[in-house]
Amino acid sequence: MLDTNVLISMILFPGKRFTQMLEYITQNHTLVLSSFVIEELMAVADRKFPAKRDVIDRFLSELGYELVYTPHKMKAGLFDIRDINDYPVLYTAIVDDVDILITGDKDFTDIEIEKPEILTPSDFMAKYL
Repeated sequence: MLDTNVLISMILFPGKRFTQMLEYITQNHTLVLSSFVIEELMAVADRKFPAKRDVIDRFLSELGYELVYTPHKMKAGLFDIRDINDYPVLYTAIVDDVDILITGDKDFTDIEIEKPEILTPSDFMAKYL
C-alpha cells in the first residue's frame, strides 16, 4: 500500500527509482490504494498542483491496483500515532491486511506494530530491488 506522499512523488516528480519501485510492486505484488489516500491525493493536487489534475487522473486510470475503502467511522486505539490525521492510512492498512505500507511520512517511523511492515521508499528499494 502506498501513502499519499509517495503517490505524489511518483506522479508529479517521477524518477528512475520510483519507476523501478512501481514496476516491481505491480509485477510481483498487488498494489493497494485506499479511498482515503486517493481523496487526500486529489485534495493536495487541487490545493498545490491544480494544473496537474489531469496527469493524476490519467496515472490512476492506467495504474493497476486494488482499491480498499477507508471507513469514516474507525475503531480508535489500534495504535498510537503522532499526527491523528494519519490514523486512517494505517488503520486501513491494518484492517485490510496489507503486508507493507510505503510512506515518506516521519509520523509513521516510531510506530511498533506487527503488520503491516512500514517502510520508506528508500528502505523498500534497498530491501526488495
